[in-house]
Amino acid sequence: MTAATHSTLFPQVPESADAVLDGLDPEQREVALALHGPVCVLAGAGTGKTRAITHRIAYGVRAGILQPGSVLAVTFTNRAAGEMRGRLRELGAGGVQARTFHSAALRQLQYFWPKVVGGDLPRLLERKIQLVAESAARCRVRLDRNELRDVTGEIEWAKVTQTVPADYPAVVAKSVREAPRDPAEIGQIYAMYEQLKRDRSVIDFEDVLLLTVGILQDRHDIADQIRGQYQHFVVDEYQDVSPLQQRLLDLWLGDRDSLCVVGDASQTIYSFTGATPDHLLNFRTRHPNATVVKLVRDYRSTPQVVHLANGLLSQARGRAAEHRLELISQRDPGPEPVYAEYADEPAEAEGTARRIRDLIAAGVPAGEIAVLYRINAQSEVYEQALADAGVPYQLRGAERFFERQEVREAGIALRGAARAGGNDSLLDDAEDLPSQVRAVLSTKGWTTEPPAGSGAVRDRWESLAALVRLAEDFARAKPGAGLSDLVAELDERAAAQHAPTVQGVTLASLHAAKGLEWDAVFLVGLTEGMMPITYAKTDEQVEEERRLLYVGVTRARLHLSLSWALSRSPGGRASRRPTRFLKGLRPGSGALGAGGAGGGGSVERGSAARRKRRGPSLCRVCGATLTEAGEMKLMRCEDCPSDMDEALYERLRDWRSDQAKQLGQPAYCVFTDKTLMAIAECVPSSDGELVGISGVGARKLDRFGADVLAICAGEEPGGEPGGDDEED
Repeated sequence: MTAATHSTLFPQVPESADAVLDGLDPEQREVALALHGPVCVLAGAGTGKTRAITHRIAYGVRAGILQPGSVLAVTFTNRAAGEMRGRLRELGAGGVQARTFHSAALRQLQYFWPKVVGGDLPRLLERKIQLVAESAARCRVRLDRNELRDVTGEIEWAKVTQTVPADYPAVVAKSVREAPRDPAEIGQIYAMYEQLKRDRSVIDFEDVLLLTVGILQDRHDIADQIRGQYQHFVVDEYQDVSPLQQRLLDLWLGDRDSLCVVGDASQTIYSFTGATPDHLLNFRTRHPNATVVKLVRDYRSTPQVVHLANGLLSQARGRAAEHRLELISQRDPGPEPVYAEYADEPAEAEGTARRIRDLIAAGVPAGEIAVLYRINAQSEVYEQALADAGVPYQLRGAERFFERQEVREAGIALRGAARAGGNDSLLDDAEDLPSQVRAVLSTKGWTTEPPAGSGAVRDRWESLAALVRLAEDFARAKPGAGLSDLVAELDERAAAQHAPTVQGVTLASLHAAKGLEWDAVFLVGLTEGMMPITYAKTDEQVEEERRLLYVGVTRARLHLSLSWALSRSPGGRASRRPTRFLKGLRPGSGALGAGGAGGGGSVERGSAARRKRRGPSLCRVCGATLTEAGEMKLMRCEDCPSDMDEALYERLRDWRSDQAKQLGQPAYCVFTDKTLMAIAECVPSSDGELVGISGVGARKLDRFGADVLAICAGEEPGGEPGGDDEED
């Protein structure tokens, strides 16, 4: 699920500067050779922009034109910076600094603060939301959890657009931005937040940029010192630069023009954070002598996927659309995109899970499949559906790989075994590197088979299993390598945040998927009100939603599915419509205007769409209509009291554990915890009552129904009495 193309995991370092250029296409080669003056690279999705700019830096370093320590490459995420460092290391340019804007600024601020202000830099506030909550309370403003998150986002936006608290209401009034609450209230909370930070001597991430800008503006000697060190700048994802980041970049540059920027206005999806494509679109105005290179050869996606992506942008409007890039696929043809319509959201999730299970059975690795949605709240129904289908998954946005406790512990254990060498009895029967690693990690919880369940124990096992796979790949790439060589490789990867892949279908929001790619992508929930999202009111906001869908489409290498549900819950009114962005692209949606590109394929009607409609799901406690997937699973509101038979629930869990061991599958493949809870609350006494519980279904009824009903009746599976385990 990384953005890297399929290549050797441990490539050989090129022998010479010219060898760095091998394998680049003509446009990428032009980028690599453009080492002087301002350079603007307009790079479409999947066109190898990271490859082009890392080879550019490496070629300059290897040819002696650039000194490694004089280059600063900046991007927007730790993952992207880590990937860039990893690639530069593989190309023989490991001394180059590749950092996020915040990381680079923080390093400079920490170094110069004692000289400028004196003493230590104030403590960095890692999570500002708690301080925002206290600020709101002091202003006597009540905020629920969602409002608190939104107000925190507003404060971040105000700071990156260099808006002070007193000016915030006026700035919002002049812009098209919709504040989540009364702007005057937010202005008060913002002012109190800044006051509390001063009182407690803490700073936040936005302050890191603001303070660095302030020092460079006021202290010309320090600005000259930084400019003396960094002579050459590269900025990735330049369409996402905020006004504050651009100001910092201008101060780093001074009156020089040794700058290379890379971006795609059609992938601007973070304007809500203050990002704007204007700096990219105005680059040639600011730098009339700039070298401009366009990368349009798409190496990621099949012609069918690229055709749909181009069709999406052909309908776009606005300034970014005027500069759109028409991608040209370099891959062999593949399957047409699949369009699927379902009766309701649970049916859409179940249908998606079935198709994913079929892909895995056909040989597509689970780690090369993703389900992408507009907002994180959509994930739960897909988590349940994948668990019910026995498909492993992982939620995007978890703790970084090398920072996980189990990975740190594994590194310590491997380092100790490497030091001990032949004196470690653990390694007595281990003949090669992979078997040595498996032996060491078995003391940390790794087993040949994954544990049952999908919680922390499974997450820990997946991390260790990723290390085992990495050791196997390393041994194949470097025959004769030992444990100490692997430990050195892990240390370098940890420093670069270059993590191995943890297997499992990825569940992620469209925003979180930016910069990643998979063999198969499922874009779900594509209805009006969700795509575009309801609060996208202005033309520009709607166009950003279109670009967000474009980003989702271009994550797919081979298989692409786009789906929507006609209602939210089973039995609901079929009032939803597919997103307007697919009009003229999906079959049966009307012709597209001149210059457009209609999509191939056909619209599949999910099996649930043909089923007899059921009535709405009602809470069996209070009678309210249920809308959330988890509530429908339990057949009651989350807040309503549970009448679960605890003893029955434990018997069901023990039985499920035995079944999972016999089947050689994780426990959730039998029934999820919530399904067991629902069974223990309803205590069904017949097939009809059992199959009516969400998560059971006809297939599981046939397979497990008799056992479950026996347990619910106080009997042992197989008909024998359950004795003293019956309910009191």
